[in-house]
Amino acid sequence: MAFDKDAIIASLKEASISDLNDLVKAIEEEFDVSAAAPVAVAGAAGGDAAAKDSFTVELTSAGSAKVKVIKVVKDITGLGLKDAKAIVDGAPAAVKEDVKEDEANDIKAKLEEVGATITLK
Repeated sequence: MAFDKDAIIASLKEASISDLNDLVKAIEEEFDVSAAAPVAVAGAAGGDAAAKDSFTVELTSAGSAKVKVIKVVKDITGLGLKDAKAIVDGAPAAVKEDVKEDEANDIKAKLEEVGATITLK
């Protein structure tokens, strides 16, 4: 009997959630495996073993070009001028929270380009 991956995938697409759940349990029992994702042990690598998946971009200092920083904060956050100014005046303050690493680095680069000091948390 040949293994037909495409037929299996097509069959899985038509299955109900209950059927898929039963299939996972049967595979776990048959092959003595677990479908649960492995959990990283925090102390195993001598530090934070789990990768961080969301960041907070914190404005630490506006630097000498405060007006430019306010404009960039306004563009990034979509806030009005008054609210963007409040963030810059209140530094250290969070510019954006719970963002992916790529977006956090992009925001950091934009703000540092106009003279701001940024910390990713």
